[in-house]
Amino acid sequence: AAPPPSAPGEPAPPPPPPLQYSLLLQHLVGDKRQPRVWDPAALGGIPCPPKSEEQKMVERVMESCPFKAALACVGGFVLGGAFGIFTAGIDTNAGFDPKDPYRTPTAKEVLKDMGQRGISYAKNFAIVGAMFSCTECVVESYRGKSDWKNSVISGCITGGAIGFRAGLKAGVIGCGGFAAFSAAVDYYLR
Repeated sequence: AAPPPSAPGEPAPPPPPPLQYSLLLQHLVGDKRQPRVWDPAALGGIPCPPKSEEQKMVERVMESCPFKAALACVGGFVLGGAFGIFTAGIDTNAGFDPKDPYRTPTAKEVLKDMGQRGISYAKNFAIVGAMFSCTECVVESYRGKSDWKNSVISGCITGGAIGFRAGLKAGVIGCGGFAAFSAAVDYYLR
């Protein structure tokens, strides 16, 4: 911009100082930088209305440890039941009677065995899922971070607790096995 014209007889105002690089940097990345409020609507994004109290309450409930544990328990029950039915379906000894090894089992006996195995697997998977999820949520709340260490620590605690019923050595092996499995799953999912 050109400087405003001066009246005749007045001295011309001095030209503005040249823009220095260091002053520019102070305004871009230095201590004179003004923080910008991130607004997706200003960037051409979809404007997002503020959340209502009901939405915030639902988010708090869904992020709570009891909800996560219940969800993992239900998911483990369903997955375990499906896995149990599948393994019983491909097992050649389903409905097998050791008293009469040459007798062919009936469809009713095979279905009964599939149901029993499905329920057994479902209960075990539900317990393990709830234990792992609850432990991970407690560890995450205690540490205040959400990273791979939470799943490794909770895997070790869950595996150790399950294995400890069979003795100290089984507890240590369970801790290491679950921790390694949790680390591998967390690595591939993140």
